[in-house]
Amino acid sequence: MSKHTFSMLCLGDSYTIGESLPLHESFPYQTIQELRKGGQFFYAPEIIAKTGFTTFELAEQILHTSFLIHYDFVTLLIGVNNQYRGHSVEEYKDDFEFLIKKAIHFAGDKAEHVMVLSIPDWGITPFAKERDNLKIAKEIDAFNAVNAQLSVLYKTKYINITESTRQAVVDKNLLASDGLHPSGIEYRKWAALIAESITKCL
Repeated sequence: MSKHTFSMLCLGDSYTIGESLPLHESFPYQTIQELRKGGQFFYAPEIIAKTGFTTFELAEQILHTSFLIHYDFVTLLIGVNNQYRGHSVEEYKDDFEFLIKKAIHFAGDKAEHVMVLSIPDWGITPFAKERDNLKIAKEIDAFNAVNAQLSVLYKTKYINITESTRQAVVDKNLLASDGLHPSGIEYRKWAALIAESITKCL
């Protein structure tokens, strides 16, 4: 077993922070816990994310942040606020391509060490009860088609968590107390998938 201590950078928005939850219940921290339980040595995750971030705002933050020379692994989950604000899929594609290139660069140009996560479907949450949830689902799927396509193009790993988030329509335990964001239980599912993907690279 390697004694090297690995690093992980997590880029995103409220889903990466774990909005409405203690930090240790966020998926980045639960991922690290999974990996440590598996006998791997990992530093605490570095998180560059903010509630409300669009792809453009995340890109702006990246340009004004000092990073390590490289990270062993990088996660990228962004786009829900593009959809929420009515931004175009075309704009999202341009921004996301910039971000995925940045993520690969941060991962020491090892594309297989970048984990792109699909955008959750917030349309099934109580927060969206007065909205057209079918329209939201269709738009989320369109944005996810873009990030999945770019993930294939740039040869990163792709982790689809969207269908899992849609289970919250029948299981409210998968939602945080704000009625919008995932709970620690849901994030644990994501963490297991990310940890499994990372372990295969070690």
